Amino acid sequence: MNLPPGLTLRPATVADAKTVQAQRDAMFTDMGSAPERVRAASAPSLEWLGGGLADGAYSGVLIETEEQVVAGAGVIWQTLPPSPRSLGPVRAYILNVYVVPAQRGQGLARHLIQALLAECRARGVEQVSLHASEAGKSTYVSLGLVPTNEMRLTLEAP
Repeated sequence: MNLPPGLTLRPATVADAKTVQAQRDAMFTDMGSAPERVRAASAPSLEWLGGGLADGAYSGVLIETEEQVVAGAGVIWQTLPPSPRSLGPVRAYILNVYVVPAQRGQGLARHLIQALLAECRARGVEQVSLHASEAGKSTYVSLGLVPTNEMRLTLEAP
């Protein structure tokens, strides 16, 4: 499956941290997060992204036209103890999947995820996870991801 004409896929660099953060803010806003929480998280997240892109803890891919980035996604490389599900110590957590509204419906998220999964395979990663929005679920399932039994507790700030 090729990208639509005029679009290219490339790795994200440290110089792209602000663009990735802007997409991340838009993603959370689109998913209904409270605007004040999105704003409060933005600056510390940008700092983390810049560091993660610099030291390799975070890798990203972007789709762009000649003028602008229109889609992006990333992966955090997690080091966890080996388990029966993953004999290696590195796991991948995909996040920040975002496509600007004007470019949705063209399969761009699929391209992004396929690129990240190829990188996971190249690194020998056996376990990949993500949290899916309702809009993205069908794409992820079609690529082989399955729902799991993960549970979550959000603790109040002290």
